[in-house]
Amino acid sequence: MARTFLFGTCLMLAAAIGACALFQESPEQRAKRIEPMLSAAGFHMIPADNDQKVSAIQPLPPLRMRYYAKNGKLTYWFADRDYCHCVFVGDEAAYQRYENLKIQNQLAQQQEMTAEENEQAAEQMMMPPPFFWY
Repeated sequence: MARTFLFGTCLMLAAAIGACALFQESPEQRAKRIEPMLSAAGFHMIPADNDQKVSAIQPLPPLRMRYYAKNGKLTYWFADRDYCHCVFVGDEAAYQRYENLKIQNQLAQQQEMTAEENEQAAEQMMMPPPFFWY
């Protein structure tokens, strides 16, 4: 009995870990999701189109928003050394627009998920009971 319980617990844990991996975003998916928002927010794409630029972006942390201060002004950058081979650069206003776009996208995703859940619930309510209930 204890062995069955332990086996069942391990099986459920493995399934939960596998499910988490399914929903985790790949680096390529992350780049494809973020880069259009950066462009729409006013970030400028600087391509690594020569050997000097390619070697300059290699040590940068990939797919992470970073910033630096110069003359009291913040400049934000986002390096994508693996997919577009570029760096997106923007000022504080562009960064604020990007943050607003992120929030809008999150709200849209939540609304979409809620609509799907509501649709599934409505479909389940409309389903006839299983045949063995008769």
